[in-house]
Amino acid sequence: MVKDKKVKFRERIHIGTGTLIAAFFAALFLLPIILTITNSFMSASEINANYGAVFATGERGGRAFIEKTVTLKFIPDMVSFTQYINVLIKSPEYLFKFWNSVIYVVPIVVFQLVIASLAAYGFARCSGKVKTGIFFAYIILMLTPYQVTLVPNFLVSNWLHILNTRWAIWLPGIFSPFAVFLLTKYFKRIPVSVIEAAEIDGATEWQIFSKICMPLCKNGLFSIAILLFIDYWNMVEQPLILLNDEEMHPLSVFLSKINSGEISLAFAVAVIYMIPPLLLFRYGEDYLVEGITYQGGIKG
Repeated sequence: MVKDKKVKFRERIHIGTGTLIAAFFAALFLLPIILTITNSFMSASEINANYGAVFATGERGGRAFIEKTVTLKFIPDMVSFTQYINVLIKSPEYLFKFWNSVIYVVPIVVFQLVIASLAAYGFARCSGKVKTGIFFAYIILMLTPYQVTLVPNFLVSNWLHILNTRWAIWLPGIFSPFAVFLLTKYFKRIPVSVIEAAEIDGATEWQIFSKICMPLCKNGLFSIAILLFIDYWNMVEQPLILLNDEEMHPLSVFLSKINSGEISLAFAVAVIYMIPPLLLFRYGEDYLVEGITYQGGIKG
């Protein structure tokens, strides 16, 4: 009995210590989000007073030297909705950039999943050296950083005469190999016996794909869609290189190059920009977790 009590006491200490460490790191990671949300309710004068020195420019146009320590302020002196009014009503260009982000990301996610599911089914069902070579090329392309392919994408877009159009963003995103690689792994984990039973019953390839493989990989599709949305929602390099017109830039580009005249609006814009990914993760968390752990197999 004494040993059992000691063991339980040690377990409680380990659990308590682990909980405190996890809570510390969780609070540490949440601090930037909390800071952004609370600062979005500050007035423009208060934000400039707190962080103006960070974004101030020097005599030659560069960043000025910060002579005093910048303190992070979490609680505003007076709650103000001025920044949201300016962003949502008085400055419609920020809303236009927000909808630019939606227009770019949603078609990329939808059509990449459509094309990737068809390609992945082909890779999973076919075999041979040609298939292996093509799939290996997909892996190489997936592992290549996007910055490496920016120049080829620019040259191809220029050759197709789609520079400074939405197609310059859509086409490279739609045909990205990331979803193909993951979905192929999901399709391969479907037991062969299930597909063979469908073939014995007279099912065609399209019926096997649409009525067996796709429903079994539903969670995988949702999890990949979430990852794709977050990835392309935060894209910066592609619009900067492929789009010359700033009116076509997504909101992520604005957030990546805030200048001294836009500090007061930056926090409100950042909060608005965080809402779609947070909502997507909030309502798709179960699909994301199950899709990662389930791995496309069949539950017993």
